Amino acid sequence: MKRILLIVLALGFGYATIAQQAFQFKIDTKAQKRVEAPAIGIDPVQSTAITKSKTENYVLAPSADRDVNIVTIIDIGTSANAYGYGYAGGQKSLVWADPGMNTVTNFHRMGGALDVGGYSGDLGYDVSTDGGTTWSTMNEIYVATDNGGGEYYYDAARYPNHGVYNPAGSSNPDDAYVVYFAPNLDGSNSDGSTGWGGYSYGVGNIGDTSVRTKNLKATHGDYYQYIPDAFDITSTGEAWVVDANQDWTSGSIVYLDQMILNRGTWNGSDFEYEESLMDAVMTPDAGRPAIIKVAFSPDGMTGYIVAIGNNGDAEDISGFQGYYPIYWKTTDGGDNWDGPNFIQLDGSNGIGGIVYNHLTDEQIAELFEPPVPAREEISYTTAFDCDIAVASNGNLHIAVVIAPTGSDPFSIITAEGYLAAVDIILHNDGSAEVEEMGRPRTFRGTFGDLTEDNRIQITMNEATDKVFISWLDTDLEDETDNNRPNIWVRGFDPNTYLKTIGSPVEDGPTNVTLFSEGMWQAYFFIAAAKCFENNGVYTIPFTYEGMDPNDPAGPVQFKYITDFTFDEAADFTIQDVEDNVASSITEVSQNFPNPFKGESFVTVTLNEGSNLNMDVYTLTGQRVSSKNYGFMTSGAHTLTIDGNNLSSGVYFYTITAGENKVTRKMIVE
Repeated sequence: MKRILLIVLALGFGYATIAQQAFQFKIDTKAQKRVEAPAIGIDPVQSTAITKSKTENYVLAPSADRDVNIVTIIDIGTSANAYGYGYAGGQKSLVWADPGMNTVTNFHRMGGALDVGGYSGDLGYDVSTDGGTTWSTMNEIYVATDNGGGEYYYDAARYPNHGVYNPAGSSNPDDAYVVYFAPNLDGSNSDGSTGWGGYSYGVGNIGDTSVRTKNLKATHGDYYQYIPDAFDITSTGEAWVVDANQDWTSGSIVYLDQMILNRGTWNGSDFEYEESLMDAVMTPDAGRPAIIKVAFSPDGMTGYIVAIGNNGDAEDISGFQGYYPIYWKTTDGGDNWDGPNFIQLDGSNGIGGIVYNHLTDEQIAELFEPPVPAREEISYTTAFDCDIAVASNGNLHIAVVIAPTGSDPFSIITAEGYLAAVDIILHNDGSAEVEEMGRPRTFRGTFGDLTEDNRIQITMNEATDKVFISWLDTDLEDETDNNRPNIWVRGFDPNTYLKTIGSPVEDGPTNVTLFSEGMWQAYFFIAAAKCFENNGVYTIPFTYEGMDPNDPAGPVQFKYITDFTFDEAADFTIQDVEDNVASSITEVSQNFPNPFKGESFVTVTLNEGSNLNMDVYTLTGQRVSSKNYGFMTSGAHTLTIDGNNLSSGVYFYTITAGENKVTRKMIVE
């Protein structure tokens, strides 16, 4: 019996090998792997001046026929170097917006031309209490004092997170506190070569900057502290910080298949943190999670922790190994967590919008040598960054870049056209869907000894019914890497599926820094988790580092974009595009006649049987008619649009067949 079993296993491995080798890439996929570790920082020596970028400032006049929102950019604080904002996967909670107090803060390491006395191990913040128009800068909140006779201060802070908490519950920012949490270089989780292991945390009062606290905690017992990526402050007044538990005492990372949960509660003058461990097992090949994030819903009860990794639960399609979202969920404010659970991206059990819509038939033919795989046989992976938000209905939104998996394990194909910035929506029932926001043409930038990918982030309004997903991308055709980045963003309404009109291309994302001071120079940007809203106009707080891209050790000037907005009435609409028609739908005709009165007709051609729906929407996204045709066989089907009850104007009709959607525009006379 054992011999037969061994033969079966051998055959199984043989088939797996054949399946993996059957699909050979035809093009240079530019596959990228995760950057394993951040730079430790630089010597704490104060530089005396901000050096100008070696990239020329391009300020161009817009085309006369192009409606471009050229943003206003102002200088705020500075730092002795670029490392606090930057490294691969380094986007943390560095810009915080509190719409109720009309307050926005930018948190950073100190130093730079505006602060002769500070250095990169100290922490400070810039604050605006009028929605980002005027600022108080370089408010020092943390000072490193323990030099220990070494090159670095033992309590030198490095990559911080922060938020704003108002225990008084008022709208007066003078009552509020800046809450910070950062790793330091106390060496308690180190063999002496890396310096990591300590936490530095505390608060500072915005109204009285002399009121501030400083707390230190070294690695201890089973808690091997490093650099937390995940941070949130809930509406119930708790601070949550999540770190990967990994032992550096041997000189190399040993991930312990756990996360460190730091839960902070307000004691009247400070946050006190209680640590606990939660299992987060990853496969040995995948190693530690690429990134970990935490976020809570507006009521503070429903929360998620998301790790990008591979724990062996998701199916490896055709033998290719990639990353996917792994999540834990709480519905009682963090007392209990359910998980780990995972989101299958690919295969027959994957997200239909990825499996059937991400690649066109032409892209599949371009990517693979014949015979090309079926769509269900193509492996997909996330990139190595993500950001998350939780809506009031408890749905989780994951902003992440996806693409087909590279030939190397845990690599991502970054050839132009194959990356997509997406919102993966996880519903309360565990089902997931995807909405594409845009297609970055580049992936990774290199700046001295720092690298950074698309740095994707998510912003929501206070009502959590609008999602804004932003990322970095270089749109210059002669640039192959993301070394001259602009900020790109797209808005999305999860209730109506409206998206914002793009600029300069209407059916895509918006280039925030187009024709501005930050054009091609928006290094290591940060987007706030919340935006400001006034009568349907959404202002998104963005910052970036003005820096010499060839010298991240030089001082940087933080830049704040004051006036980037989307207008709900003008900018949100159904997109009149075909989003990668695939699988079920072969063709959707333009309705005929068009314009029309009474009736018009649409021909839908299916290449396989599928359930068929047709919905008609107004320009503002109101659905005015819906018809379910049930299961339709392959072939051509002519559908009737009844315009007798529609007033004159422009409408959109959306054909849905299985997981595929096609939207077109029509006019009723």
